[in-house]
Amino acid sequence: MKLKKAVIPVAGLGTRFLPATKTVPKELLPIVDIPSIQYVVQEAVDAGIQEIIFVTGRGKDGIEDHFDEAPELEQILTDRGQTETVKMLQRIGEMTEVVSVRQKKPLGLGHAVLCARDLVGDEPFAVMLADDLIDGETPCIRQLLKIFEETKESVIALLEVPQGEVSSYGVIKGTKVKPRLYQIEAMVEKPRVKDAPSRMAIIGRYILRPEIFAILDNLPPGKGGEIQLTDGLAQLVRERQVLGCEFEGERYDIGDKFGFVRATVAFALKRPDLRDKVLEYLKSAIH
Repeated sequence: MKLKKAVIPVAGLGTRFLPATKTVPKELLPIVDIPSIQYVVQEAVDAGIQEIIFVTGRGKDGIEDHFDEAPELEQILTDRGQTETVKMLQRIGEMTEVVSVRQKKPLGLGHAVLCARDLVGDEPFAVMLADDLIDGETPCIRQLLKIFEETKESVIALLEVPQGEVSSYGVIKGTKVKPRLYQIEAMVEKPRVKDAPSRMAIIGRYILRPEIFAILDNLPPGKGGEIQLTDGLAQLVRERQVLGCEFEGERYDIGDKFGFVRATVAFALKRPDLRDKVLEYLKSAIH
C-alpha cells in the first residue's frame, strides 16, 4: 500500500495568538514571509505525499485559498514586471492537490482525524499537526514513511523532553529495538509528572493504518471531554504493532509564542539575505 494522503487538522481557533488570529487563521501567520502551514505542506510534498486533506473550521477558508491559483494577482504582478514573484506564487498553487472537510465542533484531535475518514478511505495515511514545525535534513514525515514502508505498521514521531514537561504531551511506554526506533507498549495523554511512563513524548507526525478510524468512531471522550487521538492509539497498540521513531531534526512548537519567535529567528538565520543583519541585531540586542 503506497501512502498518498496527509491529513492536516487546522480547525483550532488560535486563541493564544489573539488579536492577530481574530480574522487571520493562525496557520497563515508567517515565519519571516512564508505562512507556517506552507512549511508543513512542503514537508509532505518533499516526502512524496500527493494529496493534502485539511480538516478546517469556520473562518479557515484562507488556508485552502493560499494553495490555490490567483490569476488576478498574478496578472497585476506580471503587468508590473514582477515575474519572479509570479513564478513563486505559481509554484505554491502547483505544490499539491488540496481538499478540505469541516470539523463543525471542537471535539478533539481524534475527532478531527475521524472527520477525514471518507476522504482517506481504506488506506494508510499521514497526520501532520500544523503547530509542530520540524526542520530536518530528511523531512520528518519521510523518516516515518521509511519505517512504515519496511514494516507496514503505524508509526508515530517521538521526542525526548525534560521530565517537567511530560504533562504537556502524550507519552509512551516502550522498548528500544533499534537506534531511534521503539516498540510501543502503551501511551497516556498528558500524564502527571510522577505518573509518566517515560520522557518520550509524541510529536505531531503520524503514519496510521486505516484501522484507527473504527477505533476513533467508538472511542469515549477522554481528557478535556474530547476524543483524544492518543487514547485511540493506546487502543490500537493493544490490537497490533505500533512503532515510535525518535526523529532527527529541530522541532519548533509554533502553537506557543516563544516557540514561534524561535522558529522565526532560526529560519531567518537560514536566509542568505537576512542572516548577517539578524546576527548583527541579536548581538546588539544582547549587549
